[in-house]
Amino acid sequence: MVTPRRIVLILLWLAVCLAPIPVAVPGFQLALGHVGTPGTLTVLSCEALGKGRYDCRGRFVPDDGGAPVMVAASPDSSAGDVTRARLTPDGARALPDGVKGVLGASAVPAAGLMGLGFLPYVIAYWWGGPGARRRCVVAGVVVTTIGFLLMIVGMVAAYS
Repeated sequence: MVTPRRIVLILLWLAVCLAPIPVAVPGFQLALGHVGTPGTLTVLSCEALGKGRYDCRGRFVPDDGGAPVMVAASPDSSAGDVTRARLTPDGARALPDGVKGVLGASAVPAAGLMGLGFLPYVIAYWWGGPGARRRCVVAGVVVTTIGFLLMIVGMVAAYS
């Protein structure tokens, strides 16, 4: 039976799982080279902030020969790291580009994909028959597994 409570629950589930997509778009645009200045980032220092958190600073040298810029580096960096990066449009940060950047940007949306995996099962449980539920469980396991693997690959890429 369709109830307002169930519809609200489904809409909230969708909102939570799809919210990471627009948040990740700027990271994808940067990693794919649609925005930002290409160059090389050298991480100069990383200061421990406690509880596994770090504040890293580095020098970004643009490919076009412009003046080096001091920037915030990814907190998963280590002092001495040298990597291809892109300077954000605001000029405050430099983040990895290319495959590493794309995989790193995909980690959070992949977690949202994991969350969507079993939404069809819940819908089938409320409004479908037993056959639909079985198919939705299989599909949910596949979607959740794909999301989990993408998230792990993205995190490994971001932290390596």
